[in-house]
Amino acid sequence: MVIGLLVCTFTLSCQNTFEKNKAEENEKQTQIKAVEVPGQNGFKKAYFASGCFWCVEAIYESVYGVEEAISGYSGGHTKNPTYESTNTGTTGHAETVEVIYNPKKVSFSTLVDVYFASQNITQVNGQGPDIGSQYRSIIFYQNAIEKQIIDSKIKAINDTLGNKKVAAQVFPFEKFWIAEAYHQNYEANNPTHPYILNVSIPRLNRFKEKMPNTLKENQK
Repeated sequence: MVIGLLVCTFTLSCQNTFEKNKAEENEKQTQIKAVEVPGQNGFKKAYFASGCFWCVEAIYESVYGVEEAISGYSGGHTKNPTYESTNTGTTGHAETVEVIYNPKKVSFSTLVDVYFASQNITQVNGQGPDIGSQYRSIIFYQNAIEKQIIDSKIKAINDTLGNKKVAAQVFPFEKFWIAEAYHQNYEANNPTHPYILNVSIPRLNRFKEKMPNTLKENQK
């Protein structure tokens, strides 16, 4: 009983500390003006961080209306981040995916729904076995409308979670740094890689079960 009480107290303490730090970091981010990426040829761009970008890239590329997803880095304070430097946890960047989509086929709101349906929404600083600030969850907004959509969805989810809260941070978009070439389309190019088989594909399949109507493979 004593051990259980200590574990519960420790867990709540960690959660409270995380929420405090998250609130402070989010407050700092409100001082930054979001950069809005101009559309091109009818396509728009959105940016999401949710653990390993190999997984996130494959998830978004399965969604109807998404033209392409590109792996990279965002959310930090250093220029020209690399995979090696980002993995040190000192750049501030998280592995991020740039989603190029057709707004006539899929809305930003649906892309945010895909985001939450494809992750452990309460896991702090990571997803699954990938742990560290470089794997933390961040949703980037480019304007007030996108931020309102994100905030309203987070509030709705939090209302169902009880003592737990959505771990994702909400940041104004500043800049996206494209990752090294070998990271692009990693799941498709490396189907027998142990990580892909044991982590990435199962995560993709769990998402597909939750939102089958959004998939390219189910569109007529």
